[in-house]
Amino acid sequence: MTPVLVFCLIAALGIGAQWLAWRWKVPAIVLLLLSGVLIGPVTGVLDPRSVFGELLEPLIAVAVAMILFEGGLTLNLTRLKGAELAVKRLVFFGGPLVWLLATLSGHYIGGLTWASASVLGGILIVTGPTVIIPLLRQASLKRRPGEILRWEAILNDPVGALAAVLAFELAIVLNSSHSLSMTLGHMALGIAVASAVGLATAWGLIRAIKGGHIPEFLKVPVIIFFVMATYALPNALLHESGLLAVTVMGVVIGNSSLSSLDEIRRFKENITVLLVSGVFILLAAQVDLGTLATLTTREILFVAVVLLLVRPLAVFISLIKVDLPFGEKLMVGWIGPRGVVAVAIAGLFGARLVDIGIEDAALLSPLAFAIVAVTVLLHGFSLQPLARRFNLQSTDTKGLLIIGANPFTVALAEAIQSTGRPVLIADRNYNHLRQVRGRDIPTYYGEVLTEEAELTLEFSRFDSMVALTDNDDYNALLCMHYAPEFGHHQVYRFAPGGGAGGDHLEQTLGGRFFAKELDFEQATNYIREGWCVRLTRLSESYSFEDYRRDNPDARVISTYNEDGEVRVMHKDESFDAGDGETLLALVPDDTHQDKAERHARRQEQQSAAGAGAESGSTDVSVDDGAHDDDDGDSRDNTTPGREPPEQG
Repeated sequence: MTPVLVFCLIAALGIGAQWLAWRWKVPAIVLLLLSGVLIGPVTGVLDPRSVFGELLEPLIAVAVAMILFEGGLTLNLTRLKGAELAVKRLVFFGGPLVWLLATLSGHYIGGLTWASASVLGGILIVTGPTVIIPLLRQASLKRRPGEILRWEAILNDPVGALAAVLAFELAIVLNSSHSLSMTLGHMALGIAVASAVGLATAWGLIRAIKGGHIPEFLKVPVIIFFVMATYALPNALLHESGLLAVTVMGVVIGNSSLSSLDEIRRFKENITVLLVSGVFILLAAQVDLGTLATLTTREILFVAVVLLLVRPLAVFISLIKVDLPFGEKLMVGWIGPRGVVAVAIAGLFGARLVDIGIEDAALLSPLAFAIVAVTVLLHGFSLQPLARRFNLQSTDTKGLLIIGANPFTVALAEAIQSTGRPVLIADRNYNHLRQVRGRDIPTYYGEVLTEEAELTLEFSRFDSMVALTDNDDYNALLCMHYAPEFGHHQVYRFAPGGGAGGDHLEQTLGGRFFAKELDFEQATNYIREGWCVRLTRLSESYSFEDYRRDNPDARVISTYNEDGEVRVMHKDESFDAGDGETLLALVPDDTHQDKAERHARRQEQQSAAGAGAESGSTDVSVDDGAHDDDDGDSRDNTTPGREPPEQG
């Protein structure tokens, strides 16, 4: 195969594996591993070394540098301020402890040299957010253990890569021909220079971007160039110290206050997906199945010790005096699947260590592949049974993700939240979110279509999504994106302005129109004119027909039954509600004027029905459209997870 065809094949397999993983909700690493092994050692379609020759290692090295830069960019240190004690312990104490225990196990049990064992130990710190987040979604863990595992994976990803880089640098200098003092001095100088280059490059880029010296269309190309330059320059002083430099560069830029940081993160997400897919397939295609088959008993025992002893022991020691039940500690200690970063770094460093004479470093890549495959399979299949065994599966009420902050969504969120159902409003415009501040409604600022939102938002807490921005095309895109996540019947949006599009647009672009095909302009105008979002309880004495008669202009949005089940009104003409259900509707404020008349009518109905109906249980309102003895605002800004208020 020609190099051009090889690039096309790798791109097709990598992107296809990522797409199937998204579609099937499985870790992408599983499909990437299978793709690489199938086209490499199984069928012999691709032999990377024969195609790329001496360019193979530089290509992988530059790709790994980009991946590490992305990892540093993700490590936002402000996240640690709100992290629980358990997450901080696992990052600052558990990570180094895993490194130490894995290094000792690799040397004394696996028979590796200290250099190879220390590099592999650093790599094994990484648990991989791209692997663990899909597993957490499938298992639907309770909030605390799920959050601990998720944030540990996010924060330890660059930390583990940095540990492996430091171990690699130490192995390089210790295997030089210089004296120990000169070797350590050379290493310290190399680390200092690499850190300085990373800091200087990041500072220069931040100043240039803030000063407007780089036009928008050149920001991404300039960043790519400086990542490669920052990787290449320190290598002249200390071999592969450029990896440390790009990691530092990413951390500094990721923690800056750049206004265009979201754009940079979107760039690194797109580039990293391509690079991770390509690197993983190239590395998997080079795996010698014969080498895997000839792993000795010591090496197999080492893999078992890493899975069954190293991580659980490190986690239990790290969480001493942390107030967590035994079941949660056991869950966190057991679940630690490794990902693409671990294999990519192992493949690169293993080849480099072999070049300087450390022969057993050739085992790093096979061992990393074995650990990744075993952890993904074992942890993937055992997570749900273990969660059921220790009662760690979430039983919380699933919430609603609202995208778009405006007066209507604020009123909608307050009404839904008063029922005890969690709500979150997300918007990429910070000014839009100002109107939500101080209302006890959780918010998310950022683009929800990015990987950043994928890592930050807890999608397992929501079972449906409504796209209610002022951009019809964006709403449709959101529904298409999240339909596989929540189900096509659980994503809703405003109807296009002016009624354009109709049923055909709804079917082709996805996302149901709700509230009698309400659009953005109508909704905001209603709120501006004094309409409100109100809850009304139906009963035998006050049916849906009675409600329609009293509120002919009401736009019914959804209903809630006594079991907490939600039905969103999709088509008004086919919609109905029964006894015991609570209506959520957009109603005109002037209904307050005839409350006395409606109350008298209900009293007559109750008298005719007998003593079976309870007075005051027929109409519960967020905006006091039902309680006739109080004209005040009775909205209850209930925090997510709180029990629904007593109705009636």
